[in-house]
Amino acid sequence: MSINIPELRVFVTAAEELNFSRAAARLHLSQSAVSQNIQSIEKSYGVELFVRHGRSVQLSEVGQVILPMAREVLNTVRLLEDSLINVKGEVAGELTIGCSTTSGKYILPNLLAAFRREYSLVRSRVTISSRSGVVERLLDQTLALGVMSRQVEHRDLEYMPLLEDKVILIVPIDHPWAQYGRAMPADLLDQPFIRREESSGTAEVVSNALKQQGVMPDTLNAVMELGNAEAIEMAVEEGIGIAFVSELVAARGLALGRIKQVEINGLDIVQRIYLYRHVGSVFTRAEARFWDFVQENRAQILSDAIGNLSGVTPAA
Repeated sequence: MSINIPELRVFVTAAEELNFSRAAARLHLSQSAVSQNIQSIEKSYGVELFVRHGRSVQLSEVGQVILPMAREVLNTVRLLEDSLINVKGEVAGELTIGCSTTSGKYILPNLLAAFRREYSLVRSRVTISSRSGVVERLLDQTLALGVMSRQVEHRDLEYMPLLEDKVILIVPIDHPWAQYGRAMPADLLDQPFIRREESSGTAEVVSNALKQQGVMPDTLNAVMELGNAEAIEMAVEEGIGIAFVSELVAARGLALGRIKQVEINGLDIVQRIYLYRHVGSVFTRAEARFWDFVQENRAQILSDAIGNLSGVTPAA
């Protein structure tokens, strides 16, 4: 009897998600395949790794005990594979980055594309989750790199600035402010407002900026709350209300003339995005090179990415 590495990888992913369906999506497997892999381990060793409650699962006591060891085995396998792949001095292998920000989702494809132009043997994957999810996976070292919009001070984490993303107010093209392009902070109180959920980084920086201008966020006429920046931009296009969104999210709609940007006097909102890693991790060659690559090329790559996002011929 021997440990099956693919089955072990399924177990760790299912333990992180505590949901076989989400684990299957992450692994690009069917849900039944995930269940079969878990059952194979349980049957081979006569143990129960998960306690099933209908559709939800929890780690059993045995599952909790072996999870850290399983992660260590997979990390060792990852480093072994990296050493074999890179034995000739080439940079190759897989690069996985966790991301919790809308800005990161927009900028990472461009950043990774630039990286692959120099290191074509590297396969890259971006996983989207909450900020707490990214932090947790960085700390347990199941994730080598993470992108977040908040400075997380932890002795086991280090970070560097990735970009400064401007947060702007957008309005429908037929809105009274659209032609003039400027308004006062107090004017926001009378407008139908579309907002992000409070836990988002964008909502946090907008809230802080409004308070500094004497506008309490809970006094705004919030007609809709959405958990997705792209959905908010579309809702503004449809004339439902006005909203603060990332300049990256708004770039295409502005270039196509579907929405308008309005300056609010005294309000300059910038959301800082950071790239994180665990200081104690043993990094693959691709992971270490990407960190250095970002430091060396960040300004030019990000400038090109923003240009690409807004590089649409504006509507007449």
